[in-house]
Amino acid sequence: MDAVEEALRRIERLDPALNAVVDLRAEQAIAEARAMDGSTPLGRLCGVPVLVKDLEDVAGMPTRKGSVLLADAAPAQRDGLAPARLRAEGAIVVGKTALPEFACEGFTANLLTGVTRNPWALDYSPGGSSGGSAAAVAAGMVPIATATDGAGSIREPAAFCGLVGIKPTHNMVARRPLPDWIDLSTDGPLATTVADLRLLLDILAGHEPGDPDVAPGQGIRGGGTHPALPTRLLVGTGFSDGIPLPALVAAAFEQASAEFAELCRCPVERLGVGQPVERDELVDVWFTLASAEHVSALGRDWVTEGLDRMHPSAHSFLADALTIGIDEYLAARRRRFDLSRAVDDLLGADRLLATPTVGVAGLLAEGGPHPDDPDGKIRDNVYVNFLQSVTGHPAITLPAGMCGAVPFGLQITGPRYCDGWLLDLAAHWEREHPWPQAAAGYEPFRL
Repeated sequence: MDAVEEALRRIERLDPALNAVVDLRAEQAIAEARAMDGSTPLGRLCGVPVLVKDLEDVAGMPTRKGSVLLADAAPAQRDGLAPARLRAEGAIVVGKTALPEFACEGFTANLLTGVTRNPWALDYSPGGSSGGSAAAVAAGMVPIATATDGAGSIREPAAFCGLVGIKPTHNMVARRPLPDWIDLSTDGPLATTVADLRLLLDILAGHEPGDPDVAPGQGIRGGGTHPALPTRLLVGTGFSDGIPLPALVAAAFEQASAEFAELCRCPVERLGVGQPVERDELVDVWFTLASAEHVSALGRDWVTEGLDRMHPSAHSFLADALTIGIDEYLAARRRRFDLSRAVDDLLGADRLLATPTVGVAGLLAEGGPHPDDPDGKIRDNVYVNFLQSVTGHPAITLPAGMCGAVPFGLQITGPRYCDGWLLDLAAHWEREHPWPQAAAGYEPFRL
């Protein structure tokens, strides 16, 4: 019970400055913790407090998805997959975390709960869409918070908050309920240490009745079919359309990618613009699939009627989606296979791809560009995480120092089902390049 009470105290003390937590179930959590006290420990997370991204269902709590349109949502009847699997291992849900409306933005601000801030620098965003979860963990409010990733929503917040996070191979983690972005979005973990990340992915991975794409018994696959180290490190800047990285990001990436290559003792091959896929093609496929599926999941009439009450980001995303026809949607599904093959061919069974996790040295909390960006707007190549969500490859972001006011993340993408191998290499990186267990000025949550 002590850990749950400590988490609630920390949330009460720290969250007013960050606005990462949007709902609490304090009495229920304390009662559940009290019931566990003195009993035989059950599960690998027995008594561990957890926050859940408010995109995911927790029985008895509303799922508002950061939207004023869902402000009066009824309580969920059952847990979603990630909360259910964590609670089955003894974790105790203490509340829910903030996200951009419907999870369709790279910074965490919405019209329902306001602006969420980065504990490393309050003027900056923790990223999105799992920004509330990342901010809460980095500030030491809880040791665990859930996250989802359909275009970088684990990786970007982990990078901006100095955490390690992984988007698993598509179909490693089953889907329940079915996400709005059917084949793009997945549950996955972010954490302060690689050991915690491995444990959480091991708990989340595996089959669920009703998901036809996840093989029974499938979990983390280690490096058994891969060499201990990669045969080659491919280095790219996120497949941008020729827009250069900001100087701070470019310098941080050059240093981090060189250090990772040295760690792996492998040759480096630099990719040109448009490798392994053209960015415009990639983004077009992602947008067509994600936005059309989102409209279908929410309901076309409901979206049309509610557009004018949405945050500008959600309004733009869903308004454009209303124009997509069935032929355009199905053509994008077919094009996705070509993009996936290009990355399969590039990586083979034993090569890795290094990119910046995010192509900017931070975003302002309200969603504005980095102050040093000369264009005065968010650059087109800021969000560089569509690739792995479209092709299904696993990608891990590693803390790799600071990039101005906020941390910098190095993203490593590997062949399908090499998640365990990526975690092995991440642990090697962590030993050689240890990072803080909490944002500067905050205390890590010790169990």
